[in-house]
Amino acid sequence: DEQLDLDDGRWEDIHVVTGALKLFLRELPEPLVPFSHFDKFIAAIKIQDPSLRGRCIRDLVLSLPPAHHDTMKVLFRHLCRVVEHKEENRMSVQSVAIVFGPTLLRPASEEGNMAMHMVFQNQVVEHILNHYGHIF
Repeated sequence: DEQLDLDDGRWEDIHVVTGALKLFLRELPEPLVPFSHFDKFIAAIKIQDPSLRGRCIRDLVLSLPPAHHDTMKVLFRHLCRVVEHKEENRMSVQSVAIVFGPTLLRPASEEGNMAMHMVFQNQVVEHILNHYGHIF
């Protein structure tokens, strides 16, 4: 219900805007990649054959509920544009994946090896960024 004035000077700092986006995504009751898909994406990114891994991840993205899929498409299109300007903003594919991986893709419970999960979470985001055109 809050009315947001994006012309307000506090939104000029890109870190504030990025922080607000990450906070919004982190506080969703269910992440952009639903809990029910977490293990499937982790298993897919571990597939050794690049062609099979790519098809599997594409199929998983297509299997997402429409709201998740459509939001992911718009968000990743934007993140791809961020990466296009990596020389100016120092946000490479890897950097974006590190920043957004744990926010977009997280397990329902924090049991298990969180550090190992984070590696795979980042790899999933990196893969989707690198293959955006094929996936969407």
